[in-house]
Amino acid sequence: MLKTGVEAYRDVQKATLSGRELEASVLVKAAHLLKECKDRWNDPDRDLRLDNALRYNQRLWSLFQTELSRPDHPMPKNLREDLLSLSLFIDKRTFELMASPSPEKLDILIKINLNIAAGLSSK
Repeated sequence: MLKTGVEAYRDVQKATLSGRELEASVLVKAAHLLKECKDRWNDPDRDLRLDNALRYNQRLWSLFQTELSRPDHPMPKNLREDLLSLSLFIDKRTFELMASPSPEKLDILIKINLNIAAGLSSK
């Protein structure tokens, strides 16, 4: 039987890194993919790299949304709600970038991912 993305994510979490370490790692990876797009904006393969980076980041945040929406999630409710609001902003910015690409629009996604990753790594 095929596993859903969330189930596969949980299995990998259990088998390797701690949850926080894994989350920080994938956030940093997403930030690096987005930064590479910004740094190489005028390269001929920009559209493909941008699409890949945005989709990776969107899948990552969709997994976070799924986990944070669970009623039994152990995180305090107000923090979960703040992160869910942030994820909605990320969705909106991602769709803006898909519709009208601009390197400056990547900055906030990069900063959010790196700041959340830093917070996860420091705990």
